[in-house]
Amino acid sequence: MAESRPPKRSKITRGEDDYMPGNILEIELHNFMTFDYLKCKPAPRLNLVIGPNGSGKSSLVCAIALGLGGEPQLLGRATSIGAYVKRGEESGYIKITLRGDHKEERLIIMRKINTNNKSEWLFNGNVVPKKDVAESIQRFNIQVNNLTQFLPQDRVCEFAKLTPVQLLEETEKVVGDPQLPEQHRALIDKSRALKHIELSLEKNEGTLKQLKERNAELEKDVERVRQRDELLAKAESMKKKLPWLRYDMKQAEYREAKKRENDAEKALKEAAKLLSDLKEPIKKQKDEKAALDANCKKVSSRLSDNAKKRMDLREKDSQLDVELQGKYKDMEELRGQEKSRQQKLEKARKELAAAELELENLHPFVPPKDELQRLKDEIRRLDTSASQVRQNRSQAESEIKHKKSLLMRCKERLRDMNNKSTKCLLALQKSGVDKIFEAYKWVQENRNQFNKEVFGPVLLEVNVPNREHARYLEGHVAYYVWKSFMTQDSRDRDLLAKNLKFFDVPILNYTGGDGHPIRPFEISEDMRALGINSRLDQIFDAPVAVKEMLIKNSSLDNSYIGTKETDQKSEVVPRLGIMDLWTPENHYRWSGSRYGNHVSASVEQVNPPDLLSNTSNVGEIEILLSEERELERQIAPLEESIKRSQDEERSLQNQAADLRKQWETVSTTAQNEQRKRKEIVHRIEQRKGILKSMEEKVDMDTEIAKLVEQATKCNIQRFHNSIKIKDLLVEAMGYRQNVVELRMSLIEFEAKIGEMEANLKQHDKFALQASLHFDNCKKEAENCKQQLTDSLNYAKSIARLTPELEKEFLEMPTTIEELEAAIQDTTSQANSILFVNHNILEQYEHRQRQIEDLAAKLEADKNECRRCLAELDNIKGKWLPTLRNLVAQINETFRCNFQEMAVAGEVSLDEHDTNFDQFGIHIKVKFRENGQLQILSAHHQSGGERSVSTIVYLVSLQDLTNCPFRVVDEINQGWLLFGVNCFWIDLTRSRDLYLTLFLPGMDPINERKMFQQLVRAASKPNTPQCFLLTPKLLPDLQYSEACSILNVMNGPWIEQPSKVWTTGDPWSIITGHVRQTLC
Repeated sequence: MAESRPPKRSKITRGEDDYMPGNILEIELHNFMTFDYLKCKPAPRLNLVIGPNGSGKSSLVCAIALGLGGEPQLLGRATSIGAYVKRGEESGYIKITLRGDHKEERLIIMRKINTNNKSEWLFNGNVVPKKDVAESIQRFNIQVNNLTQFLPQDRVCEFAKLTPVQLLEETEKVVGDPQLPEQHRALIDKSRALKHIELSLEKNEGTLKQLKERNAELEKDVERVRQRDELLAKAESMKKKLPWLRYDMKQAEYREAKKRENDAEKALKEAAKLLSDLKEPIKKQKDEKAALDANCKKVSSRLSDNAKKRMDLREKDSQLDVELQGKYKDMEELRGQEKSRQQKLEKARKELAAAELELENLHPFVPPKDELQRLKDEIRRLDTSASQVRQNRSQAESEIKHKKSLLMRCKERLRDMNNKSTKCLLALQKSGVDKIFEAYKWVQENRNQFNKEVFGPVLLEVNVPNREHARYLEGHVAYYVWKSFMTQDSRDRDLLAKNLKFFDVPILNYTGGDGHPIRPFEISEDMRALGINSRLDQIFDAPVAVKEMLIKNSSLDNSYIGTKETDQKSEVVPRLGIMDLWTPENHYRWSGSRYGNHVSASVEQVNPPDLLSNTSNVGEIEILLSEERELERQIAPLEESIKRSQDEERSLQNQAADLRKQWETVSTTAQNEQRKRKEIVHRIEQRKGILKSMEEKVDMDTEIAKLVEQATKCNIQRFHNSIKIKDLLVEAMGYRQNVVELRMSLIEFEAKIGEMEANLKQHDKFALQASLHFDNCKKEAENCKQQLTDSLNYAKSIARLTPELEKEFLEMPTTIEELEAAIQDTTSQANSILFVNHNILEQYEHRQRQIEDLAAKLEADKNECRRCLAELDNIKGKWLPTLRNLVAQINETFRCNFQEMAVAGEVSLDEHDTNFDQFGIHIKVKFRENGQLQILSAHHQSGGERSVSTIVYLVSLQDLTNCPFRVVDEINQGWLLFGVNCFWIDLTRSRDLYLTLFLPGMDPINERKMFQQLVRAASKPNTPQCFLLTPKLLPDLQYSEACSILNVMNGPWIEQPSKVWTTGDPWSIITGHVRQTLC
C-alpha cells in the first residue's frame, strides 16, 4: 500500500504590498561580525547591495543563514556560533522579519548569540525552542542545506563538485512539484527492492529444481529404510513389555518380604512384654538397697566425725607435752647461763683493751688534697680540649651533611631532567613521530662524526619555566620545528639527512647571520597599561643557536604576551604597532587592509600544551653536572678533616682516662685509711656497750618460779583431754558395730539383684535378636517396595499401559527369556536390510520440507514482485512526465538566455530505464561557433565559462522556484542559493585573487548580459525577492522599477556622509561633504 503523500504546495504569489509570503521585510543586527548595529529594510524585488570589499556585505548573507535556523558549518567559515560575535563584545543578536501569508502578518525571528557558543531563539517576542522556528520557516519552503538555494562563498567548491545525480536531487527540492523528490526517492527504493526480489526468485527457482531432482533419486532407498524402520518399531514395541514383566516379578518379591516383616514384628512384641515383666522386681530390690546404702553412709559419716574429734584431742595433747618439755629445758638453761655469763664478761674486757691498744698504735693520716686537685685540673683541661675537638667535628659533620644533601638533590634533579627528556620523546612519538627514539639514539651515538654541535629534537632543547607561557610558545611555533634536528654546518645536515631519512624527522640547518636582527626587548608604559608584560622570545631558555633559530624562524620577537585585562582592550593593541598577541584565552593576529587604514583581526582559542609540558633544559643539566662535581670535590677534604678530629679526640680521651685512674687510686688509698680508723673506733664503742649490758644483774629465782607454774597448768590440761578421748572411743565402738550389720544386709541385696539381672540379660539378648531380625525384614520390605516403585516408574516411562498396548502385549511372549529372544530375532531381521547412507530418510524428509517451504516462498515473492512492479509503474507514470516537463522548461529558459549571449546551451535529463538512482541532469554548453555541445565540466570549459553556465542555470530556475527568496553569493566566484525567498549575488571579492586560486571571473560583456537577465527575471510577477552584492557596477546598465539600492560603507570618513545619505539627498551633495571632510 502506497504511503500517503503531503498536499501539493501552492505557487507563491505577491500581495497588494508587492511582497510575497516569506519575503524579508527587515534585517536587524547587533554586535554581529563587522557590524555594531545595522537595520536594513529590503525591497520586494531586486536589491542592489553596493560596498567595497571588507565592508560587511557577505555578513548579511551569514546573518540570514544563521538567523533562519542555519548552523555555522553551513557557511564554511567558523565552526562555532560564538565566532560570529563582534570582536571585543560578549554577545549579539540577529533579528529577521518575514512577511506572513497576508499583508498584516509579521513573523519576527530573533537569535541571540554569545561568545560561549550559546543561542537563544525568540519567535514574535516569545522564547521558543529551535524546532518551533524551523517548523515556521519550513512552511515557506526555506531549505538552508540545499546548495542550489543557499551557496555561501566558502562552499563554492562543494557546488562545483555536484554530480548530475546530485544536481537533479537539489533541483527537485527547489523547483516544481514538492512531491517530485519524494517520488524519486520512492522509485529508487522500489527499484532496488524489485531487483532484490527478482534475484531472489531466480535463485530460489534453481534451488527448488535441484531439490526435487535429488529427492527423486532417493525414493527406492527410502522405501527400504521404511521397511527397516517398521521392524525396528516392532522390536521397540516388544521392548516396552520387558519392564512390565520385570515389574510383575518385583511385585511378587515385595509380597514375600512384607509377610516376613509382619512375622518378625509379632515376635518382637512378645519379647518386649517378657522384658517388661522381669524389670519390675529388679527395680523394687534396687530401691530397698538404695535405702540401706543411705543409712550406712549416715553411720559412716558419724564414725568419721568421732575419729576427727579424737585426732584433734591427740594433737592438742602432743602440743601440751612439747610445751611442758620446753619449760623444763628453759629451767635447766637458766641455771647454766649464770655460769657462762661470768666467762663472757672476762672475755669482753680483754677484747675492749685490745681495741683501745690498736687505736693508740695507729699512725696519723694527712689527706693528699693538692695531688687530687692537680689531677682534677689536668682532667678538666683534657675534657675541654676533647669537647672543642668534638664541636669542630660536629660542625664539619653538619657541613658535610648539608653538602651531601645538596649533592643528593642535584642528582635527583639530574634524574628528573633525564626523565623529562624521555617524556618529551614519548610526547613526540604519540604525536606521530613513531621513530623519534631511534633517531635521537643515532644522533647521540654518532656525535663524534659532526663538525659542529647538533641539537635536537628542538623540543628537548627548550625549557619554558611557566606552563602558561608554554601554551603560547607551542601554539606559535610550527609543529615540524619541535620534532626537527638542527645542525650548524651543511656537511652535518647532509650526514643527518642521509642517515635519518627513514625516521621521518625534519633537518634544519642554521648558520646565523641572515641579516634579520632581533628586535630589542622593551615594554612601553602604554603596553603595561594594557596588561602586556612580556614577549615570546623572553619566556624560554635554550642554547643560543636554537633560540636564535626559533626567534627568526617564527618571528617570536614580534609576538607579545598579555593578561586577561588585555582581552578586554584588544581593539586598542594594534595602535601600538603590535600585530600578534597572546592572552590566557585567545591568540590575536592583526593585518592591515590594502585599501586604506582598515585593520582586520583574527582570534583563535589558546589550547593547552601537548609537547612543552615535559620539556627539559640542556643548559640546566650542564649546570647541575658542574655543581655535582664541585660538591664531590668539597666533601672529600671535609671527610678527611672529620677523620683527623676523631683521632685527636680519641687521644685526648685516652689521656683523660689515665689521669682518672690515678685520681681514683689516690682517692681510694685516702678513703681506706679513714675507713680503717673509723672501724676501730666503732669496734671500741661496740665492746663497751656489750660489756655494760653483761654487767647488769639478772633475777634468776623469779624466772624459775614462773616456769614451774606454767608446767603445772600444762599437766592439768593433758588430764582433761585423756578423759574426752576415752568417751569418744566408747562411742566409736557402737558406730562400728552398726556399720558392719548394715553392710551384711547390702551384700545380701546385691546377690539377689545380680541373679535377677543375669536372667534379664539373657532375655534382653533374645529381644535384641528379635529387634534386629525385624529391622532386617523391614529394610528388605522397603527395598523391595522401592524396587517395585522404580520398576513401575521405569515401565511407565517406557510405555504407559493402555487398552491397545495391553492387547499388543497379549500377542507377545509371556516370559522375560522368550520376549528377549523375540526382540533379538526382530532386530537381526531389521539389521539385515543394508544401505549406504543411514540418514537418507531424514535427509529425504528434510529436503521435502525445504521443497514445500521454498515453493510457498516463490509464490509469495512472485506476488510481491507483481505488486512492486505495479507500484513502480504507477509512481513512474506520475514522476517521469512531470520531471521531463520541468527539465524542458528549464532547458527552454537556459537555451534562450545562452542565445542572448551569442552562445549555445541546453539542459537535458539523463535517463537510465529503471535505474532511478542514476538519473541526473546534464548541462551542455558551446562557447565557440565551430565547437559542439559538451557536458559542463572542468575538463572541457574554462573557469569563466563554468561561472557563466552555472549562473545562467540558476537564473533559469528563477521562474520555477517555489520559495520566498534565493541567495547567490559572489557571481564571479560562486553562489549561494538559499531557499528563503531572496536571491543574493555577491561580486565583492577580489577577482585577481580568485583568478589565481579558484575560478576566473566573467568579462564585462557577459557580466552586463547577466545583469540584464537578472533585472528582467526580477521584474516578472511571481519571481522571488532578489539581492545583488557587488563592490561596483558597470556603467550604463539598464534598470527597472523593480530595482532598489542598498549601500554598505565603512571607514574613518563614513559617519558624516551616512547621516546625509539617510535624508535622501542626491549623490553630488554627499560627495561634496566627503571632499569637505578630506580637506
